[in-house]
Amino acid sequence: MSVVGVDFGCLNTVIAVARNRGVDVITNEVSNRATPSLVGFGPKSRYLGEAAKTQEISNLKNTVGSLKRLAGRNFNDPEIEIERQYVTAALVDLNGQVGAKVNYLGEQQTFSATALIAMFLSKVKATASAELKLPVSDIVISVPSWFTDAQRRAILDASEVAGLKTLRLMNDTTAAALGYGITKVDLPAAEEKPRRVAFVDIGYSNYTVSIVSFRKGELTVLSTAYDRHFGGRDFDKAIAEHFVTEFNEKFKIDIKSNPKAYTRLMAGVEKLKKVLSANAQSPLNIESIMNDVDVRGMLKREELEELVKPLLERATIPLQQALDDAGLKASEIDFIELIGGCSRVPALKDTISQFFGKPLSFTLNQDEAVARGCAFACAILSPVFRVRDFAVHDIVSYPIEFTWEKYAQIPDEDTTLTVFNKNNTVPSTKILTFYRKEPFDLEARYAEPDKLPGKFNPWIGRFSVKGVQPDPKGDFMICKLKARLNLHGVLNIESGYYVEEAEVEEPIPDDVSASDNYDSSDSASSYERRPAKKARVELTDDVDDKQNKDENDKTPPKTRKVKKQVKKGDLTVVSGTHAADQAAKDALTERETQMAVEDKLVADTEDRKNALEEYIYEMRGKIDDLYADFASEAEKDKLKALLAKTEDWLYDDGEDATKAVYVAKYEEIRFVAGPIVQRYLDKQEAARQAERAAKEAVEAERRTKADAEKAKQDAAAAEKRDTEMKDAGDNVLQPEVEEPDSEMKE
Repeated sequence: MSVVGVDFGCLNTVIAVARNRGVDVITNEVSNRATPSLVGFGPKSRYLGEAAKTQEISNLKNTVGSLKRLAGRNFNDPEIEIERQYVTAALVDLNGQVGAKVNYLGEQQTFSATALIAMFLSKVKATASAELKLPVSDIVISVPSWFTDAQRRAILDASEVAGLKTLRLMNDTTAAALGYGITKVDLPAAEEKPRRVAFVDIGYSNYTVSIVSFRKGELTVLSTAYDRHFGGRDFDKAIAEHFVTEFNEKFKIDIKSNPKAYTRLMAGVEKLKKVLSANAQSPLNIESIMNDVDVRGMLKREELEELVKPLLERATIPLQQALDDAGLKASEIDFIELIGGCSRVPALKDTISQFFGKPLSFTLNQDEAVARGCAFACAILSPVFRVRDFAVHDIVSYPIEFTWEKYAQIPDEDTTLTVFNKNNTVPSTKILTFYRKEPFDLEARYAEPDKLPGKFNPWIGRFSVKGVQPDPKGDFMICKLKARLNLHGVLNIESGYYVEEAEVEEPIPDDVSASDNYDSSDSASSYERRPAKKARVELTDDVDDKQNKDENDKTPPKTRKVKKQVKKGDLTVVSGTHAADQAAKDALTERETQMAVEDKLVADTEDRKNALEEYIYEMRGKIDDLYADFASEAEKDKLKALLAKTEDWLYDDGEDATKAVYVAKYEEIRFVAGPIVQRYLDKQEAARQAERAAKEAVEAERRTKADAEKAKQDAAAAEKRDTEMKDAGDNVLQPEVEEPDSEMKE
């Protein structure tokens, strides 16, 4: 099983995986660490990622980008008009939702934003699987913190269509904060002052700031602020407009009138901007941009900063908003971490540094921090990996309220209640208590529609509670609904049930003495029988109800009788939300599978065509060279004629042949060339055998000489030993001759 984190960007997408006791960013099929977030369509197949980028200029009307910005959007949303500047394909209305109209397989077809995102996520899945050599399922995907419920559900639906199991949709800056904190070993302890870090993420299309506090083993997001229309593409546009004016005056051409020319200009401007991040000036040269005109220009960094001055003046607004929401001052921030490609712009870095009054930190990889954080989150949620315990407390960006129709039997009941306030912790669960005698409906919506991105419909979902009826005494049924903001930041009514009051015995808490005049009606667990004037909302915490007691203490605890609500049965809740229904997702999945099969067939066919073309060139080069001595003139003429015939066919009628035809043509050439090639191979094998035999003979001779030499040396050594032993024996047996005493001689 794999663990994958995906930074789903507006321009590029980065994929990270957990492996080798760490997290790695993987490369795609052309060894790039970032894959273009593009989907293209052609007469035979789709182009995804790098393939879409390669053919983008020549296929503008059938290439769709800015996929993330289209997710969950209504076609009439004013922000769709902004996206039209960056999406070259035609955007259309699909039952109120935005989609794209393209020419695919020779006919006009439309695809919803969800379907387009699913196509790209299928490419992400294939890239990860190819790198890991494992099937990919579990995944964590990053989204902007300002995404609404509808946008998050669109990403979840697309992920499901792509065959992925999304363990969590994670806010971009929260993912970066997790990647930052989980690797730190010097975070303050629980009783110490937390470390406060500002994560400033300036990417291709938006600008987000999150203030995060860190303690050992946990992070808590204190606030998040953003500017949805401040990013690299806005800088590019400002520079491009400058050159459009300059080239119009200098070369008399209107680049904006030609979509291909303008796209090429935007690509050149993006490179120029990157060069200016490290240099004082940079040239811009584009050959034959339109009407066979070559354009050239020069831009200095000072000129760039003047062009983007309106953007730079907005740079501190999200910073101040984040501080205000967190209730902090700039001086109380310990570190400022910059991430995102656009954060490399020197003027931006200077502005942010001056605002906080301290130097910036770049301990995170600016392009890969979010993907790495998502991979860590996926590892934490996956049962496959053992990861250091690290809790993540995120927040919701918009307040959520529930509304319902006024119940006739409770005329003074409020019909609106804010259940999740702004900056409420995610995930979070609240209990809504209603007093009813019949089924009822309620709706969830955003409480402050004017703060949503664009003109978003504030409606989140409608929930119908079934099975409600009077209790046995004919009184109100006490209905409880569990509303939950889950890990994805998506709202659901998870369950419904009804309760009845009953007297139960419970241990008396230690802080309540026997002398206290305790009245059970004062208990937080007791409820009056009369209808409440408004729905009661309670926060549900995961609390261990088990009491820590000494196992050796045999004294029975003192108890008291209190009124409590006891669950008596479940209620059916029917939900209607922005999520696609199962039938629609099944249809999208079937269509995606069919297109994937067509893509694979086209790719395989192209491979066989290339193999045939390569084989023709190979045989033509070798027949008069390598194979010249192994074929008769008749065989050479026959093979050359077949090669020429097949090549003519390949570039004429065979341009759009099927895979089977290419295979048949390949085998036809192999059949004719086979005997010639086999003779060559036989001679090569014979030569190898002869060479092997010669080597073996030389080796055998060498071994024989070595053995003879060794035997000779052994004989000489033995003879030497015998001589030495004989000499030693002669010395032992020789009689000792004594000289006569000198006195006796006299």
